[in-house]
Amino acid sequence: MSLLLDEQRVKLINKILFAGSQEDVKQVIDAAVKLLNQNRLNSEIIDGYFNLIISDLELFSPLKKDAQQWSNIQMARIYFHRLKNMLDMPAH
Repeated sequence: MSLLLDEQRVKLINKILFAGSQEDVKQVIDAAVKLLNQNRLNSEIIDGYFNLIISDLELFSPLKKDAQQWSNIQMARIYFHRLKNMLDMPAH
């Protein structure tokens, strides 16, 4: 994974953590996905990127995050899994 994608992943996770609501989490993720699509990255790279983010999010402990951050982490994990499932669906 390129250094640029690693940097973007860190920024995205920080935006997720400090989003004000679950809807804000979805908007942050949608903006990131739009940027990935604009850069014409293939689905395997995007899938790997999503996997890394999900793995990073799974490392957080609820004991070390406030309630809003923990809620944001859970929403982001769910949303990334949904997006991955959409990537895995064959195009018609």
